[in-house]
Amino acid sequence: MKITVFGTGYVGLVTGVCLAELGNEVCCVDIDENKIAMLKAGKSPIFERGMDELLTKNIAANRIFFTTDLHLGIKHGEYLFIAVGTPSALDGSANLDAVFTVAKIIAENIEQSCVVVIKSTVPVGTGDNVRAIITDGLKARGVNIDFDLVSNPEFLKQGDAIEDFMHSDRVIIGADSERAFVKMRLIYAPLKVLIVNMDVRSSELSKYAANAFLAARISFMNEIALLAEKLGADVENIRRGISTDPRVGPYFLHAGCGYGGSCFPKDVKALIKIAEDAGCQPDLFKAIEDINARQKRILVEKMEKHFQGDLCGKTVALWGLAFKPNTDDMREAPSRELLESLWQKGVKVQAYDLVAMNEARRIYGERDDLKLCSDAMSALENVDALVIVTEWDEFKKIDLTSLVAQLKSKVIFDGRNLYDPEKMKQMGVEYYCIGRNK
Repeated sequence: MKITVFGTGYVGLVTGVCLAELGNEVCCVDIDENKIAMLKAGKSPIFERGMDELLTKNIAANRIFFTTDLHLGIKHGEYLFIAVGTPSALDGSANLDAVFTVAKIIAENIEQSCVVVIKSTVPVGTGDNVRAIITDGLKARGVNIDFDLVSNPEFLKQGDAIEDFMHSDRVIIGADSERAFVKMRLIYAPLKVLIVNMDVRSSELSKYAANAFLAARISFMNEIALLAEKLGADVENIRRGISTDPRVGPYFLHAGCGYGGSCFPKDVKALIKIAEDAGCQPDLFKAIEDINARQKRILVEKMEKHFQGDLCGKTVALWGLAFKPNTDDMREAPSRELLESLWQKGVKVQAYDLVAMNEARRIYGERDDLKLCSDAMSALENVDALVIVTEWDEFKKIDLTSLVAQLKSKVIFDGRNLYDPEKMKQMGVEYYCIGRNK
């Protein structure tokens, strides 16, 4: 099948490459000339495990190509996937300008029957608006071209997105006709995946509901962690105790210094706005966001308490910049709030991350109070404390004897609960973690 994907960001590129891997002829369109030039050369503009190999393989097999020519993309595709960004507007709502721009271009240029698939995360009712834009555009042209409008939200975890796509646990298809369902099932048939059919509006809301629910689990455990610290309990024991209940399960129950990334923060904000616009009071959604905002401040609060409010002139090592392991994404990352708060207090930071160093340079440039180090151990030289905000395996598996020996001041602030507090105590380390200090 001939498929065009508009947008080569995280969702668009993963979708395009994986659909090519399934044997389709895929055209990926983007207005960013530099990004398209990179992709034509077989280089991915995003860090995602397995992406470079899959990209090179499918370019060589002529199953995928990249262009800035929107008209070529529309002419190519029997399926037109809209996978452009929907960033947060100032009021928390999703900015749909790019989605509607693509819809208008489709309306002005399609010449044959097609399926228009909204892959971007969009508020409820966006499918209706896109359908209206295309319908009105066709009327203005004086042509009668049949098309189907489908909502097909993505559920990809950064760092595991290719694996998630190729071995998905379900695919949601929102459509208003059996013909659209049949056409979409043809695309996903090679995956032998569970297809969940529903109406367009329910599909749109399902994406927000899924992300808000996962964010709620994280915020719930962070609230329990705060209580555990006050009562002398251990949040890790609590997590193990409740996660074995099949009604609860083990996922997204780790207490820490907050969630970040391109999805959870943006989608919770958008869901709050959607609820308010619908006349609902989104108390739970607001609480999820408030708890997460508090959690991002918790390490600095622990540091201020340890150093008795005197942080000015201190130097700390920071392990982790990305919002989670296996990605270089720093959008809404806890490291950013931590860095900016420490700088305001006169603290110098020596930071290390396995893949997000260039992203940190892009965001912050050259600063006297930020040193980007070549490895984890060199970041520890002559620091007053170590702060951990990303749970990379390298940090989990590091030799603790070498770690402690390298620290001039035996102080660790661990935002991801990587180590055993009792062992740290035995090694002479003042160890501050989340929900485990008695």
